[in-house]
Amino acid sequence: MIRKLEDVNMSHAFPEVAFDEDYIIATYQARVKTGNVERLAMALADEQTTGTWIKVSHETADKKKKFGAKVVSIYEVPDTGNDVVEDLPPIYIIQVAFPIRNIGTSIPMMLSTVFGNISASGMVKWIDVAFPRKYVEKFQGPKFGVEGMREVLGVPDRPLLNAMIKPNIGWTPDEGAELFYEAACGGVDIIKDDELMPANEDFCPLEERVKKFMAMEKRAFEETGEHTLYAVNITDSIDKLKDNAKRAIDLGANCIMVNAYTAGQAALKMLADDPEINVPILAHSDYVGATVAGTYVGVNPALLMGKITRLCGGDFEINGHPWGKFPIPYKMFARSFRAFTQPWWNIKPMMYAVSGGTTQLIVKNAIDVCGTDIILAAGGAVHGHPEGSRAGAKSMRQAIDAAVKGIDLVQYAKEQAAEGHDELLKMAQMLNPDIKKNFDLME
Repeated sequence: MIRKLEDVNMSHAFPEVAFDEDYIIATYQARVKTGNVERLAMALADEQTTGTWIKVSHETADKKKKFGAKVVSIYEVPDTGNDVVEDLPPIYIIQVAFPIRNIGTSIPMMLSTVFGNISASGMVKWIDVAFPRKYVEKFQGPKFGVEGMREVLGVPDRPLLNAMIKPNIGWTPDEGAELFYEAACGGVDIIKDDELMPANEDFCPLEERVKKFMAMEKRAFEETGEHTLYAVNITDSIDKLKDNAKRAIDLGANCIMVNAYTAGQAALKMLADDPEINVPILAHSDYVGATVAGTYVGVNPALLMGKITRLCGGDFEINGHPWGKFPIPYKMFARSFRAFTQPWWNIKPMMYAVSGGTTQLIVKNAIDVCGTDIILAAGGAVHGHPEGSRAGAKSMRQAIDAAVKGIDLVQYAKEQAAEGHDELLKMAQMLNPDIKKNFDLME
C-alpha cells in the first residue's frame, strides 16, 4: 500500500506547528515499561480523541485529520542509548496536541479531553498544558486579581492578612460576627468562612450571617479606617451557586468563596464570568489533594491550582507552604506561586494565600520566596492568641511589618513590647518556648 508523507505524519507535528494550527499542547509524565514508546504516545492521543482500542468503521482519515490529536514530543529520562545499564523503566515525557475545535472554551471538555480516560491508565501524570494566545484570550480570568484586590482594600503594597472564622463550624451568626469584629479591628484584611461552613443551613443562615458580619465590617472601618473583605462561602449544589452569590452580594457581601474543586472549576468560571457578581472570588482548594498528591499519577499542582483555576477566574486561592501543618515541598510552593502570578497575556495574576499552619514565625519565609504580593492566611495564629482574636491579628500585622522592614522578628517584637504593644512577643513565646526562655534570661 502506498503511504504518502501526509498520511505517515498525520498524527505528528512540531510543537510550534501545532500551536499555529490551533492546538493546545498537554505534557505528561509516564513511567511504564514498553519497547515502543511511540506507540504508547499514539495510544494516549487516540484514546483522548477519535480512537479506541480497536479500529472502528467510521474512524476515517478525514475525521482523524480534523479531530485527532498529534504527538509533538517524546523525551526519555534518562535518554537511554546503547550503553544503558539500569533495569528500571525509564520515565517518558510525552507531549500531545489536541485540536481546540474539540473543546471550545468548555473547562469540563478541556479536562475530559486532556486527561479524562487516561487518568486511570496507570503511572501517567498530567504535568502541564500550553495554550496558544488565541485560546487564552477567549477567557476573562480574574476580575480583580492582585491589583484589583489591593485597590478594593486600599492597601497598595504590604502583604494582605486573611483569617478564617474558628472553630470551623458550629458557631452562631452572633458569635461569628463578634469574632469578625475583633479580628477586623486587629488588622485582618480578609475574613472568610471556613470551607466546611455550609452556605445556608438553619444553624447559621446566609442572610443573617452576611447582614451581621457586614454590620461589623462597617463598625470596624469606622474605628480603624481599614476595610475588611468578607469571603462568604456560597458553595452548594450547582443550581444554587449563582442565587447564593447574588443574594449574598445584595445583602452587602463584598467577597464570595467557592470550594472550587468540589463544586468544579467550571462553576468557578460561571461565577467569575457573571457581570452581576462584581466582587472578588476566593477559590478554595478544599479536596484538591485528591487529584494532585501523586508522584506518578494525578495532576501537577501548579497546573491545576495555578494555571487552570486562574484561567477560570479565581481572584485568590488558598494554598499550602513548606512550613505548615500540611507541609508541601518547597519546589511545589515556588512553582505554584509562579503559576498564580507570572505574566500571561490578558489574564491577571491571582493572589496566593499562604495557608495551613501559617504563623507569625513563618511570615518572613513566605515573603522571602514570594515577595510582598501575597496573602498570609492564618486561623489559629489569629484566634489562638492568649489575649484573643484582636491581639492575634495585631501580632500577625506586627510580624508582617517586621518582615517588610527587614527586622528580626524577635527584635521587632521586643521593640513593640517596649512601646506597649506586646501582642507579637506573647504569641511568639507561645509558639516557640525557646524564645520565651532566651527572653527571660536576657531580662
